[in-house]
Amino acid sequence: MPAMVTGATDGIGKQYAIELAKKGMNICLISRSETKLIEVANYIEQNQKVITKFIVADFSKGKIIYDKIRTHLDPLDIGILINNVGVMHECPDEFDELSEDSIWEMISVNIGAVTMMTKIIIPKMKLKNRGLVLNVSSGAHCQPMPLAAVYGATKSYTKTFTIALRKELAEYNVKAHLLIPMFVRTKMTDFTTTPKSGNIFFPNAESYVKATINTLGYYSQTCGYWNHNIQYILLNLIPEFVRVFIAHKVNKVFRQQYYNQQKVKQII
Repeated sequence: MPAMVTGATDGIGKQYAIELAKKGMNICLISRSETKLIEVANYIEQNQKVITKFIVADFSKGKIIYDKIRTHLDPLDIGILINNVGVMHECPDEFDELSEDSIWEMISVNIGAVTMMTKIIIPKMKLKNRGLVLNVSSGAHCQPMPLAAVYGATKSYTKTFTIALRKELAEYNVKAHLLIPMFVRTKMTDFTTTPKSGNIFFPNAESYVKATINTLGYYSQTCGYWNHNIQYILLNLIPEFVRVFIAHKVNKVFRQQYYNQQKVKQII
């Protein structure tokens, strides 16, 4: 049975597609850039003896894209669904400073995609009495996130949706698992210079997925990466009001780092 990965042309999604192909699974890729999809599909087929298929779809467009996706997926028997696609605004900022387009994009991509892709895929999994849905959340769901209020809330949705779904699907032998990355060096974290230096707490996407792929199917909820698991456990020992205070302070630092980067770009 093939695996499907959303947001499969960059970062964590791309690496999941590559690692699953290494395990001999045919791969179905979904993303909005046809050029990048072709590049990733060609790379996988050139390096692994598997078949790839891709679907061009922009999840920010909302409801209108899903009939097309459903038509493409109808002949396929997806065994693993990796709901990875996600977006965040350009840098941490006050809620009222965000554009309406940015707000709706986060809702459509971070909530709409995980919900609708799961709805499309699980009926066949239930009939087959097997399957795995892995929903990628974020450490941002640990507490409300000042300066990233909408993004954090969308990731809290992913958590509660997955936990509820897990209970519903248990009798059908279909697993709904939750992956909780902390900071991973991807394009989504370009607003801050902190993770770019690279250390054991801030892995790049390749290192992160190489670790997490070994947890796939075994843990109903995990950060997947040992250092991230430690961070998550310690973080949840702290009272929520303290976590919110810390998150606010950290996001202020990240915002200033972003502004500093923009100033440097203007000078250059």
